[in-house]
Amino acid sequence: MCRILIAVALVALSPAVGRGEGAWDIAKKAAGGSTTAKLEKEINRRLLDEGRKNQCSFKSGTAELEPGCDAKATKLARQLIDAKKKLAGAGVKNFKFVVSGHTDSTGDEAKNVELSRVRAAVMVKQLVAKGVAEAEIESIGMGSSKRLVKPDDTPAKKAKNRRYEVQVKL
Repeated sequence: MCRILIAVALVALSPAVGRGEGAWDIAKKAAGGSTTAKLEKEINRRLLDEGRKNQCSFKSGTAELEPGCDAKATKLARQLIDAKKKLAGAGVKNFKFVVSGHTDSTGDEAKNVELSRVRAAVMVKQLVAKGVAEAEIESIGMGSSKRLVKPDDTPAKKAKNRRYEVQVKL
């Protein structure tokens, strides 16, 4: 009986795997969380859009913010607070906002990972200062592992890769 259930589950999941869905997405759907998955996708789209519009710049090679970040951080914090309200309205309580820091490909990758980690932590401090609960937000450094532009062989391309992104993780 157990083997039959496993086989049925594998057959039922195989089309989803073929569509490129991850195991986490499949598990959420199997648990009846398709509404939650849609909400997560919508919130992440909005957070990425807002982050791109309100990107704070750092001085080259440092985690020191360039002037003009305060208003941008305020707008991003409002988006996080709004997302929290939407999640609460849908009954989602177990979530984290994740700020990921990214660098261009210049220099040593280990140093880039550390720099991106510190930059992400700086943004977390900015967001907490703007009203986002510290317990609901974490930071990670990605270095240059997830570049938006490849190759980043011009100053403009490098600038696009030096960024942070904010997403919700359920």
